[in-house]
Amino acid sequence: MTIQLNSDNNLTLHEAFRTQLNTLLNEELSRFSGHITRLEAHFSDENGHKEGQNDKLCKLEARLEGMKPILVSNHGNNHELAVKGAINKLKTTLDSTLGRLSNH
Repeated sequence: MTIQLNSDNNLTLHEAFRTQLNTLLNEELSRFSGHITRLEAHFSDENGHKEGQNDKLCKLEARLEGMKPILVSNHGNNHELAVKGAINKLKTTLDSTLGRLSNH
């Protein structure tokens, strides 16, 4: 599973945070790694440098072999909360999608 991290112009992903994100995504999605060919994480700060509630956004796009990509997104007060929420949404969607495939 290849992981690609992207951010908007309002945000710089520092190396320590990139490493933390790679580890978190690999651990949380390891049981799906045989199905996911590529995972793209997109981070943005919708208010730029201004303060705001739930203005951090994480979009996760999972590319599955032979299927259309699955996209989920989640807002949070910080990027860590946003990515954890997005991971939970992605796991639920993957469980549902892959469960339906195994039942056919």
